[in-house]
Amino acid sequence: KSIGLTHRWLKRGVEHFSQTRPLYDYDQDFIPIVQGSVYKDLRMQSAETIASYNMSANAIGGLSVGEPIDDMYRMIEEVTNILPSDKPRYLMGVGLPEDILESIELGVDMFDCVIPTRNARNGTVFTSKGKLIIKSARCKSDNMPIDDNCDCYTCTNFSRAYIRHLFNSNEILGLRLATLHNIHFYMWLVREARKQIFEG
Repeated sequence: KSIGLTHRWLKRGVEHFSQTRPLYDYDQDFIPIVQGSVYKDLRMQSAETIASYNMSANAIGGLSVGEPIDDMYRMIEEVTNILPSDKPRYLMGVGLPEDILESIELGVDMFDCVIPTRNARNGTVFTSKGKLIIKSARCKSDNMPIDDNCDCYTCTNFSRAYIRHLFNSNEILGLRLATLHNIHFYMWLVREARKQIFEG
C-alpha cells in the first residue's frame, strides 16, 4: 500500500511539474524517491517505476532509519543495478564516512545528512584517523589541531585544547569551529574518493 501511495504521488507530482513554469525562471529538477524498506521485491518494483519516468536524477530513500547496515547496503546495490547509471543517484539521509564510501562503491553519486553538522555541534569531529570527541578530558592539554592532516581554518588556527575550552565554556565559537572542520573533512573525503575513482 505504501509503495502504491508513493507511486501515485510521483505520477501526480511529475504531471504538475511538467505543467509548471520554473520558479524565478531557474531550471528546477524533480527527483523521484525509491522506497520499499528492506524488501527486495518492493525496492525493485519501486526502482523500476522511478526509472521509467526518466527524470534528471533519482533518489533512494528510507534507508537511514535504523535498519541493519548490511540490509541497507544490500538494498542500495539492488536499486543501483536498476536506476540508470547516466543519471545521478542520490542517497537520502546517509552520512557516516564509512557509509558514504561504501555507497559510492555501490554506485551512489550524491548524499545529504545532518551528521557532520549535528555531530560537530555536539562535540564529535571526524578526522583522517577516525572520530574524536573534542569535549573529552584527553583534549584538555592537547595543542595539536583536530586533525594534523587537515588544512581547514579550524585546524590551521586552533588547538584541540582551545576548542574543548570553548565547548566547556558554552561559547558558540566552539560549535562553529567544529562544524567548519567537519564540513571540510567531508569535502576532502568525497574529493579523495573521486580522485581514487579516476585513478582506477
